[in-house]
Amino acid sequence: MHRVIIEKLIEWKESLHRKPLIIRGVPQCGKTSLLKDFGKKFYKDVLYFDFEEDRHLADLFDQNLHPHRIIKDMSLLCGKDIKPGSTLIIFDGIQSVSSALDSLVYFSDEAPEFHIIAAGSFFETIPNKVEILTLFPMNFYEFLLAQNSMLAMHIKESSFNDDALKTFGTQLEELYRDFQIVGGMPEVVQCWIETKNIEMVDKLQSRIISGYESDFAKYAPISLFPKLSAIWNAVPSQLVKENRKFIFSRVKKSWRAKDLEDALYWLVRAGFLLKVTHVEKPEIPLSSYVNQTHFKLYMCDVGLMRRTARIPASTVLEMSGNFKKEIKAALIENIVCCELKRIYEDEIYYWSAENPGRAEVEFIIQDGSDIIPIVAKAGSASRTRSLLQYSVRFSPKKSVLTSMDNDKPDVLPLYAFWNLKEWLSGEL
Repeated sequence: MHRVIIEKLIEWKESLHRKPLIIRGVPQCGKTSLLKDFGKKFYKDVLYFDFEEDRHLADLFDQNLHPHRIIKDMSLLCGKDIKPGSTLIIFDGIQSVSSALDSLVYFSDEAPEFHIIAAGSFFETIPNKVEILTLFPMNFYEFLLAQNSMLAMHIKESSFNDDALKTFGTQLEELYRDFQIVGGMPEVVQCWIETKNIEMVDKLQSRIISGYESDFAKYAPISLFPKLSAIWNAVPSQLVKENRKFIFSRVKKSWRAKDLEDALYWLVRAGFLLKVTHVEKPEIPLSSYVNQTHFKLYMCDVGLMRRTARIPASTVLEMSGNFKKEIKAALIENIVCCELKRIYEDEIYYWSAENPGRAEVEFIIQDGSDIIPIVAKAGSASRTRSLLQYSVRFSPKKSVLTSMDNDKPDVLPLYAFWNLKEWLSGEL
């Protein structure tokens, strides 16, 4: 399956100032398959080293961290010549061997001609003199590419003002509902494409979630483990409430913020959860107006969020009022939040009014010198009271309303939200 980040990998390969590259991301988001596929397509040879599977690989870095000695030993180990520029070296699970991670600095300084990409999920620290890319679970565009590449490319190349979104609107809405169920974990997406079997999708998602619970125990400080699991499992139940602000006491009555902050920090830093913090005044710098005690939490993947919340697929597929509006909103906001994180890789905020009724703008982001309010609605919405109130009060140069509408010039369809940057710039 095609991942759009491969374009950045090609840029890295061709750069004259290339340094060792680290690909980070949550487990099961597709790092290994991405790198193997990249190596197969763009290099004559690929050497793959998995530090978690083969613990003896750590011995390569025990003697010293001289790059040319390491290259020689790896070549002898594999029985292959390692040729600069034509051999891709992949260090998978590199966070397991700190000396291997440290060696990247020496490769950057003394042997930059070798093409090295390291991948991992739980980095306590990342050394200087390396490049870093984050791989996220598949977004809706990649999900669409995997199922109907011609439609995906047509939508990408079309203007927001032409008839493409209208013509294929019904089909795109159906695929978008599928995405709310399946999410973007590559193995789950592949299963859905091949089988269209919801039960198998649910089982795969449950297996990934169980794997995450095991990872919490394996990689986090042991004192954090019960807190990590408790926070992770509490996120969906709090998201589907009308007030989606995360409240620590709802995790466990005896726990307060001071008891859980360290565990929350670990989950956010590892990428399992996305934190959206309240901002009292949307002005630059946003960090100066943040209220750290008020925030919302979203999961790294909407499919895992649905499965953790035990929301049946049939509930998502229902178009009737039985599908609670809070559930609809939570799923849509989770998708939009993940997309914003992928696009900007920066802090995300939200705003709410103090007055009764509490108008709320779900997301606030900084794009260059612009502070942009983003309102996401699960159904049809050509205008919202929250965005109107915000605009009257702060007069933003740009604002975004995204909903399932595809025939309104001022509304960005949810299934085209991955093209946000182009929509904001007016390039399409």
